[in-house]
Amino acid sequence: MRDIDAGFQAHLDTGATTLSRAWVVRRRDGLVFGFTDHDKALEVDGVTCEAASGMDASALESSTGLSVDNAQAVGALSSAGITDLDVETGKFDGAEVWHWVVNWQDSAQKVLQFRGSFGEIRRGAGAFEAELRGLSEVLNRPVGRSYLRQCDRVLGDGKCGFDINAVGFVVEAVVDVSSGRRVVELKNITGFAEEWFLGGAVTWLTGANAGAVGLVRVDETRGNLRVVELWQETHFAIESGDMLRIHAGCDKADFTCRDKFSNFANFRGFPHMPGEDWSVSYPIAGGDLDGGSLVS
Repeated sequence: MRDIDAGFQAHLDTGATTLSRAWVVRRRDGLVFGFTDHDKALEVDGVTCEAASGMDASALESSTGLSVDNAQAVGALSSAGITDLDVETGKFDGAEVWHWVVNWQDSAQKVLQFRGSFGEIRRGAGAFEAELRGLSEVLNRPVGRSYLRQCDRVLGDGKCGFDINAVGFVVEAVVDVSSGRRVVELKNITGFAEEWFLGGAVTWLTGANAGAVGLVRVDETRGNLRVVELWQETHFAIESGDMLRIHAGCDKADFTCRDKFSNFANFRGFPHMPGEDWSVSYPIAGGDLDGGSLVS
């Protein structure tokens, strides 16, 4: 049951209401944005909500108990607060969302209709569509570790502990030539083994894609050039002279953690875990059956 203050309830009881919707969005980087479907800006919970922002929301599915509340928000990318590049680069992923119903004649009279976070965000022609996930959504997340041969951590996170900015594992470079929006040729990258950056991350520092991050699909040397191909196309065209930062990649294997990063003490996989072939194996005449380790 929602807690509605007496003044707002009195307004609702009149039958002739002046209501509007307002959204307050707090990104993970701390930036706060406000939007409203009213034709004038409203001050809601200390945040100025931008008018005519193109924001809209579908009917909320609210429930009692531990069921998940869901909704959907649709908005135009013409808003000064939300740009196409922000959505593309994931700046609004996981952002906290408050959805208010407000008396636009007195914005102090309001009721919180929904609180949660952005889930999946899809981009369309000049607009975005975001799934709103309620607070109980976290109860659906799996808890615990995965029992895998490979490491289940992200290179450089708290449990991995490796410094991805260590000397020899990151380099800044300038694009010499680009082929489309996925392949770039870089000069003056020497001293790195072939495929050193395979599976690593590219962060664009300048140009139209500044701030965007991509994952490396191919890393190879061709003469005096380093050719890097990304898994996904950049949102904007890559221009000669654009600067990027590229980090070494990790394929999650135990020998990579040991030999490439010297970080095997923090390896989070189970490389000696037996597979299905072991459970159905049987002795073979002439085989090596000395009881020794199966792992060389």
